[in-house]
Amino acid sequence: MTYISSVGKGIPEHDMSQQDVKMLVQDIFSISGREASRFLPVFDHAKIEHRQLVTDADWFKIDHSFKEKNDLYQQYARAYSLQAIDDCLANSSFLNNTIPYEAIDLIIFVSSTGLSTPSIDTFLMNERPFREDVSRMPLWGLGCAGGAIGLSRAFDWLTAHPDKNAILVCCELCSLTFQKADRQKSNLIGTALFGDGVSAVLLMGRDSPYLSFNQNHKPFIHRTSSATMKNSNDVMGWDVTNNGLEVIFSKSIPSLVKSFWSKHISTFLQDSRLTKEEIHSLVAHPGGMKVLKAMEDVLHVSEEKFKHSYHVLRDHGNMSSATVLYVLERWMKESMPKNELSIVSALGPGFSSEMLLMEWDG
Repeated sequence: MTYISSVGKGIPEHDMSQQDVKMLVQDIFSISGREASRFLPVFDHAKIEHRQLVTDADWFKIDHSFKEKNDLYQQYARAYSLQAIDDCLANSSFLNNTIPYEAIDLIIFVSSTGLSTPSIDTFLMNERPFREDVSRMPLWGLGCAGGAIGLSRAFDWLTAHPDKNAILVCCELCSLTFQKADRQKSNLIGTALFGDGVSAVLLMGRDSPYLSFNQNHKPFIHRTSSATMKNSNDVMGWDVTNNGLEVIFSKSIPSLVKSFWSKHISTFLQDSRLTKEEIHSLVAHPGGMKVLKAMEDVLHVSEEKFKHSYHVLRDHGNMSSATVLYVLERWMKESMPKNELSIVSALGPGFSSEMLLMEWDG
């Protein structure tokens, strides 16, 4: 049993409305006429109202080298990851007392939008009083599935070390991968969807001496499941070019929800000896409106079970791995009835699907 004790966020300072992003893209790519009527409606259909970015709008109008982008990634990744960790360990919405940094036994750092060796977690250790013997688990390349996979790896580790505590940090600065010269449809769709966000989650083993710091309302993880579709590497990911990370984003993703994801969740429920009617809610990564609607169609459930996925998409856009943790935070702030069940779900490159079964401890 692994408890999810707290969630914190690092929210970039530049807030842009979807309409402003749309106008910016129209200006940068000089889109007009038939091309405008063909491509620009994707910004309206995304149902995103606001996104947060680490740079202002003028930054996107200028060409930047891969090194310039990655230097900014390292700078802002450290700053906003620390903000998320600080918020997580002292979040009075979930904790009765602040958790000391020295209590953390494992740091998992998840990201796919920039490069750093040593990994970013080592820089975070220099800025806060983490112990020198803390275990580290940097995970790169998991894309939108990274938040759920990070939770699963924390569950595995804490199952083996039930008296320990772990912090998971998901840091995605998607805007810094923007390709000013790339007029492919996948780049325009990515620009219509992705924002920047950082989140941290505190997880505790069943015998952690810090469990008493928790408020009563917390979920715990029962089990996890991973599935990776073979020969599907071209569905989503990065093409690494001289200009940086160029997005790969296939239009087949909603149809894969109705085939591959449908099979995975059916098997997951069966193995858990549950029916879909016994699931209170879906803590689902909102890859986009079409993905969420496809999930609803598969399960034949109402939008209500995905409500916070829609809310986070509206308020922040798709922040890759960090997004599902934003959704988790909103569910955790609700007064959930004791013993209700939720499924955490996220899709990522590979093409991969990750699921976790959670129970709410009222």
